[in-house]
Amino acid sequence: MSSPSELALSVFQKINSFDASKRVLIAIAGPPGAGKSTLAEALVDLVNSRLDSALAAAAPMDGFHYDNLILDAEGLRAQKGSPETFDASGFLAMVQRLKSFDTPVAIPVFDRSMDLSRASARLIEPRHRLLIIEGNYLLLDRPIWRDLRAFFDFKVMLRPSLQVIETRLIQRWLDHGYKPDEAHTKARGNDLANARIILAESVAADLTISE
Repeated sequence: MSSPSELALSVFQKINSFDASKRVLIAIAGPPGAGKSTLAEALVDLVNSRLDSALAAAAPMDGFHYDNLILDAEGLRAQKGSPETFDASGFLAMVQRLKSFDTPVAIPVFDRSMDLSRASARLIEPRHRLLIIEGNYLLLDRPIWRDLRAFFDFKVMLRPSLQVIETRLIQRWLDHGYKPDEAHTKARGNDLANARIILAESVAADLTISE
């Protein structure tokens, strides 16, 4: 299995000729537990270190989770993380704003330990010419989600096997303090169901990384 730094280098080699006079958006999509956030962070660090500048920044999709109060009211709490539990229209509007770099854009960030999104938790500034957008459904071929693709200059898909995804998700929930039986239930229920949707309904990327 490649390390995050090795994967970041493989992506960087594909995009290292990007035009810094405009803002470039790189999409990293994949199932939960695929390593999207880790790769995005590694790629940001690699780009900024190689170019000796702070040109790159990450903008995660997870900040657009609906709040639990909304999910409870809609009867969707048990499906949290599925496509319908995100504000897809709001996320699309943010990506549209991010394509320009005229003004700073404050974006929400999901706090997994608190199980909620923190509004305006990260600032994307005009100096950030290379943005790494990461999230489960960036390449999903469904209404609203499919409109995102027009704004991406390069698309990456992480496609681990379901066995690898399950192992990582179980460990994720264990790390968050869940008991083993609870961790197995959460990973094998909603999480894997969402992973199957992503693997089955995402369009082809410019670069696919499988494990």
